[in-house]
Amino acid sequence: MGDFQFIDIVLFAMVALFLVLRLRAVLGKRTGTERPRADPFTQPQPPAPARDPGNVAALPDRAAASADPVAAGLTQIHAVEPRFDEQQFLNGARAAFEAIIGAFAAGDRAVLRPLLSDEVYANFASEIEKRERDGENLENAILRIRSADIAEARMDGRTASITVKFVSEQTNVLRDKNGGALPGQSTAVTEVIDLWTFARNTRATDPNWQLVATGTAH
Repeated sequence: MGDFQFIDIVLFAMVALFLVLRLRAVLGKRTGTERPRADPFTQPQPPAPARDPGNVAALPDRAAASADPVAAGLTQIHAVEPRFDEQQFLNGARAAFEAIIGAFAAGDRAVLRPLLSDEVYANFASEIEKRERDGENLENAILRIRSADIAEARMDGRTASITVKFVSEQTNVLRDKNGGALPGQSTAVTEVIDLWTFARNTRATDPNWQLVATGTAH
């Protein structure tokens, strides 16, 4: 029986060696340069359509888009705050413009405080205090906001900053304690072009923007 078992083992070994040689002939040997196996979880990509030189649709050019600094700045803000809505912001900016000018003329510090940065509030409060000391009153009326457009947009770290160009028709008259117009003051309607910069820390839970800088376009 021992001889037969030995013969069986030899036969099995020969069969196994034959199968190995056959598999290597069919599959080949690994050389390290084989192409990686396809991931079964990756969806196959459709073949690219043949390009027709006479009917080519141009794709958006990132370089061209970045040539517009306002668009580039708004893109940066959208990347940090996907829910940012440009029109909603402009509506709020217009409302803030009217509220701030009205509160400044009336000397209403309570309204101004949450709408302004510390630096801008200090400047506004200083002007209000000067009028109060001199017994003067500012009459200001916005008759019409002709336009409100974004002139600049950017991200400074985590702070979003947007400058709005306001074109409005206003009357501004500084009067003395007796109600008379001070020298050089006019009651005529004038066109005023303001550049106001609003900012918001995108990490803050408060969704409101503050006025951080003011200027006048010439």
